[in-house]
Amino acid sequence: MNKFKMLLGLVLMLLVFVAVAAEEIQAEQNLHLGERVLRNGDQGGDVAVLQRILQDVGVYNARIDGLFGPNTENAVRKFQEENGLAVTGEVGDETLNHLPDSDSISSIIDVSRDDIMLLARIIYAEARGEAFKGQVAVGSVIVNRVEDGRFPDSIRAVINEQGQFSSLLDGQANLYPDQEAIDAAKGALLGYDPTFQSIFFYNPAVATNLAWISNRPVVRHIGGHVFAR
Repeated sequence: MNKFKMLLGLVLMLLVFVAVAAEEIQAEQNLHLGERVLRNGDQGGDVAVLQRILQDVGVYNARIDGLFGPNTENAVRKFQEENGLAVTGEVGDETLNHLPDSDSISSIIDVSRDDIMLLARIIYAEARGEAFKGQVAVGSVIVNRVEDGRFPDSIRAVINEQGQFSSLLDGQANLYPDQEAIDAAKGALLGYDPTFQSIFFYNPAVATNLAWISNRPVVRHIGGHVFAR
């Protein structure tokens, strides 16, 4: 009987762990404010939207990266204090109702639908099968290159730069992206950047020539890819 109770307890703990993990994964895919309470440690497209709004009202001046850290929390607290709200550092319904209504993705993403789909195609080609964060990470590298003076200044030009993405050579980029890849593209364009401003990535399981990246600082590993500056 005791063994049965122990086994039942372990099963219940496992189910709770799986449910929490699934909720965290789903939360990262939020692209609209209001679908969850935002707090320190969260990340996702909705955090990037929040940061943009806080920037517009003059309380946030750090980088928009979709990562809810101390700078974002301090900005939320400042906004709450200035508006006579409970100063919690978290964004629930009360704070959300006082924020300007800027949650339209189309009003924030200043690129054409063709470029969104082109970015989604590369994400799908390079990272399908990865978790959502891993797909956004690939898109973020392309967005970061657009903002970096060493690379072309548009999504299309970065993607079409010669020899940069193998999926253009093997035809994988011609595949039509699924909705998750499209959402990942939108997340990257909103500013969600789990790569911490990386401008290179590779898959060590399939890469054949790493000489070009051997001297570059590795930022982090996400899924099957390594991201570097």
